[in-house]
Amino acid sequence: MNRILITRRALLPAVFFALASLIHAVEPESLVFCAYNVKNWLTMDRFDMATKKTLVASPKPEDEKRRVAEIIGAIKPQILGVCEIGTAEDLADLQAHLKKIGLDLPHTELAHGGDEHRRLALLSAFPITARNSQTSLTYQLDGKTMPFQRGILDATIRITPAFEVRFLGLHLKSKREVDEADQAQMRRHEARLLRKHMDSIFAADPKVRLLAYGDFNEHRNEPAIDTIMGDRQSDSAMLDVQLRDRQGEVWTHFWDSADTYSRLDYFFASRLLRPHLDYRRSFIYSSRDFDKASDHRPIVTTIRLEPFVSKVPAGAK
Repeated sequence: MNRILITRRALLPAVFFALASLIHAVEPESLVFCAYNVKNWLTMDRFDMATKKTLVASPKPEDEKRRVAEIIGAIKPQILGVCEIGTAEDLADLQAHLKKIGLDLPHTELAHGGDEHRRLALLSAFPITARNSQTSLTYQLDGKTMPFQRGILDATIRITPAFEVRFLGLHLKSKREVDEADQAQMRRHEARLLRKHMDSIFAADPKVRLLAYGDFNEHRNEPAIDTIMGDRQSDSAMLDVQLRDRQGEVWTHFWDSADTYSRLDYFFASRLLRPHLDYRRSFIYSSRDFDKASDHRPIVTTIRLEPFVSKVPAGAK
């Protein structure tokens, strides 16, 4: 009897540490979030530089897909937001490429706006607990009703029972000139619709941890960015999370035709999410052959479940 009692007592510490390890695994101290424009992971007409011919209704080349997956695999995000994905089948294809390299992100949200060809997607290792993507927003410009081209992906992810983050994925109108209207004005109107949507979120839940991310196709000093950030003194202000690569550079997009480098991809964080961002582990991913995957570079931030001591780096706005 004593021998059995001693054995049970000896097992108690082992059981305790096993349970503690299990809890630690279920409730991580932090998570990595990555936003990435994967450049036309969809079916479209493509110009083949080698043959100088147009390939009609062609998918993203397999070597580009593989390089996208390798880059994401090197970052190892638990949550991934992407621009320029196509159909649900394209999203499943991206998931399959990531799973091949050991990255399983089973929970997804797929959203679009007036343009149903290039969509937004969110992939997560954690469950999505709420979905409120905006797919039919419109605005008036020059007497015409215009659609918010890619809409707003809106999904809430529960990291632990006590910690949720609401993610807003964006891909504003490109800088390409179009016949319908002035491209800069189109972006400004889309930015206003985003700001209106964020204001409604804050009105319903002032304590929300909100992160807007994506390809905003706009420079930092343009009115659209100011609109998105809002009143700096307000509780609904959004922080521009300033990132750099390992060389100290801030550009996220390379336009080869013009040989120009620009910062077009952003994270904007709400006041209550800011203290949870670990700036030491937030960056622009740098790779010499990034252009073999996309014309954009991924942006990365680490979100800590407990507030971080150094909340905002010097110089952040």
